[in-house]
Amino acid sequence: MFGKIKLTDLKQKFKNGSFKDALAVFLLLLPYSVLFSLFIAIPVALAITLSFTYFNLIQFPEYKGLLNYVTIITQDSVFLRYVLPNTLKYALIVGPGGYILSFILAWMLAQIQKTPRTILALIIYSPSMVGGVFTGVVWRTLFSGDSQGYLNGLLIKWGLIDRPIQFLQSPDYLMTIMIIVSLWSSMGIGFLAMLAGILNVNEELYEAAYIDGLKNKFQEIVHITVPSMKPQMLFGAVMSIVGTFNSGGIGVALSGSNPTPQYSGQVIINHIEDFGFIRYEMGYAAAVSVVLLFIIWGFSKLAYALFSERD
Repeated sequence: MFGKIKLTDLKQKFKNGSFKDALAVFLLLLPYSVLFSLFIAIPVALAITLSFTYFNLIQFPEYKGLLNYVTIITQDSVFLRYVLPNTLKYALIVGPGGYILSFILAWMLAQIQKTPRTILALIIYSPSMVGGVFTGVVWRTLFSGDSQGYLNGLLIKWGLIDRPIQFLQSPDYLMTIMIIVSLWSSMGIGFLAMLAGILNVNEELYEAAYIDGLKNKFQEIVHITVPSMKPQMLFGAVMSIVGTFNSGGIGVALSGSNPTPQYSGQVIINHIEDFGFIRYEMGYAAAVSVVLLFIIWGFSKLAYALFSERD
């Protein structure tokens, strides 16, 4: 009787079309599910698993429990003294700075005609497409530590210095240059999302607001533009957070070494590469990557709290 009821229910669902709809949804989600599992879920699960082991790529992983995490907190002086402070400093300047700059440039471009807007948007977006290594090569020419470096050449020519400054090898300058280069190349997909969001705000909202007493452009941005494009603002914030915490390669590209000189430009992503691909301590590198994952998750939750829809 139970089997007959189940078979009858199944036939009824198939007849009503719900089974076909469910099958269509399953087939549509299948490619995404496979790709998500292969490139995100499984690698993250493996990283978390390896973080509890000692693994040198030769021997089979040896379970060590929380030893790697205890080492990060109590014994890794480089991580606590240089890497973590550098990462937070870099992220808190480049992340919000690039995000605000993206919005300002997107809003300014939205005020001009379509043709020049398209051209300028491509110009502003292009640095984010060339990659950190290419960007590092271009900026290394500018800040090169000999007289052939453009900046050193100008300073010597103007009589401001008598010998070249080692900008990319000095702890006094490297982090500042990393921040400048990162801000220059931070107009990525988040910038385009913001531009699209601003252009799609209903013009009638502005007209109604000015009738109700809106007085200037600043009030227009605060009361109309930003509330009307919260999904794009959220997307831009999340992309900025993820991009900032994963863009540490620029320090290595500029200085030419990992670790960077006196760890002045060393961020978490460099620390992971140092232990994982130079020292081959994959278990410890996986533990550091899990710490980075939770840091990104925490900042992303903050972005959702600020820009997600409350209703």
